Amino acid sequence: MSASAERRSSDSIAGSRGTRELPSPKVLRLIMSAYPPLLFAGVRVAHIADDWTSVRATHRVRPWNWNPNRSAFGGTLYSMTDPFFGIMARGQLGRGYRVWTSAASIEFIAPGREMVTATMSLPSDHVAAIRDATSEGGKSITAHTAEIVSDQGVLVARATQQLYVRRVNQ
Repeated sequence: MSASAERRSSDSIAGSRGTRELPSPKVLRLIMSAYPPLLFAGVRVAHIADDWTSVRATHRVRPWNWNPNRSAFGGTLYSMTDPFFGIMARGQLGRGYRVWTSAASIEFIAPGREMVTATMSLPSDHVAAIRDATSEGGKSITAHTAEIVSDQGVLVARATQQLYVRRVNQ
């Protein structure tokens, strides 16, 4: 296979998803709040920073979305964090990067019974290190943690994600 055919092949595997521009943080916040898996679970995206360095998502536990223990479902708690580290990385890195969560875990600490909030942060210096690690075709694998807390300040869960980033050919 010629070098140009190999390049075209790897471009089609990477697809346009790795290089597509994200909408603005404000527009993406509205889109994500209306995204059916989050919407029907009762998860709302309250804030996405203009510089893509932080996201805050909320979930109000109600009779129609609580588990048999009258607390938030574990899957719902995790969904509050699931896409956002990757989105923050893509927003800061810009086009030309393949970003996905390669591993994840969640530790349930206390039941979430009313309003819970997940706050995620991806500082720009962490993204600069990712950009440096991938500048010569290498990959970056980094771990990021979000805490989910109740309105009373009780730690409900801690979610950790392993973010995989690699540059794609453009």
